[in-house]
Amino acid sequence: MCRSIKTLRPPVLPGEATEDDIRAAALQYVRKVSGFRAPAAHNREAFDRAVDAVTQATAELLGSLEVRGRPVRAE
Repeated sequence: MCRSIKTLRPPVLPGEATEDDIRAAALQYVRKVSGFRAPAAHNREAFDRAVDAVTQATAELLGSLEVRGRPVRAE
């Protein structure tokens, strides 16, 4: 696991993960997997689509998790 990606669910994260927290984790993941900190112009669109997809998947995951019988994210 990339060491700069933080766990985004309670009790590790004291409060609810924000949209910015989720997007930052997605960006770190895509950077790690692609090997690019900042992609070249010809790869920017693919990079940004990947960040968007991982952000959405992460939000869905956090929205579906339960920690000791209660939802992680408030509806």
